Amino acid sequence: MRLVVQNDKKGRLRLRGARLQGARLRRTRLRGVVAVLAVAAIASGCAQGGIAGQPGGGSPAAGPVPSRSADAPASPPPGTRPPDSTRRPDGTRAPDGRRPQSAQQAHAARVAAARRWRLARVPLVPPPPPRSKPEITTRKGFEVDGHEELGLPPVFTTVPTTRKIVFLTIDDGAEKDPAFLRMMSDLKVPYTAFLSDYVIKDDYGYFERMRRTGTGLHNHTLHHRYLPALSYRRQQYEICGMQDVMEERYGVRPALFRPPFGNYDRDTLRAARSCGVRYVPLWNEEVFVDHWEYREWDRKIRPGDIVLSHFRGRGEWKGTMPDMIRRFLDKVTAEGFAVARLEDYL
Repeated sequence: MRLVVQNDKKGRLRLRGARLQGARLRRTRLRGVVAVLAVAAIASGCAQGGIAGQPGGGSPAAGPVPSRSADAPASPPPGTRPPDSTRRPDGTRAPDGRRPQSAQQAHAARVAAARRWRLARVPLVPPPPPRSKPEITTRKGFEVDGHEELGLPPVFTTVPTTRKIVFLTIDDGAEKDPAFLRMMSDLKVPYTAFLSDYVIKDDYGYFERMRRTGTGLHNHTLHHRYLPALSYRRQQYEICGMQDVMEERYGVRPALFRPPFGNYDRDTLRAARSCGVRYVPLWNEEVFVDHWEYREWDRKIRPGDIVLSHFRGRGEWKGTMPDMIRRFLDKVTAEGFAVARLEDYL
């Protein structure tokens, strides 16, 4: 709006007043702008960790203000899904789509499972798998002629480790006890199965359920023959044929092979290598439903020992597979051992 100047005194007074009012208005606006900029600067400093010399924008002892993503996730935009609470922090999904358990919840679940399956003690939790795998070599006295020169798979009964762990392995697959699957799932006890086709072919699905829980399924030949009595070609048929079955049924050619009865010769290991086998684990102890047997003279369990059992029930044992697991866990737990997964150390 244009200002009209009057020539009389009143007009000059009005003009002077107008100029003073305009100056006051400009100063007021300038102070407002400065205040806004100051507030913006303080807010920016807080968002980046606080005012210089005062981390967190408070006293010098205060820490940085956590971001929303780390401490309080914002609500998802309309029409989008909320964060998936069934995933662990590393992005993997918890078993059965359930939320990951806290340490307290996991311990409470183990206590409840031990009570439910009538264990004397709560099974110990194994340590995390080693970042560097131990070197696996053939046990002294278990070699065949030309073992190292031919690059044959190592035969061993114990994994070299100082950790108080043992490895449970179960052979053949004759008994298919649903209670055993429930027990092992409840207790979260790892084990490795060595399967023979002639006893699993009537129910491949039982072992598929086992595989889904993380259990390793490996090779124990097609028909459980005494291999040293067979020619190289017949041994190769027994071992490689089982590799084919495992690949067809479970989508994997096993890296582990256990000869029936623990008996083998050089042809056995040559045939196993030709089928893709990398390790031949035997055992140092065997557990039954009513007793233990030992390879060592002092009848003691050692760190890294492999323990053998079988898929058997009341038809051949004086009890069930859960009875055998109860005997196994009560002993190893009482002696301070946890049960680890064999594949994690190979």
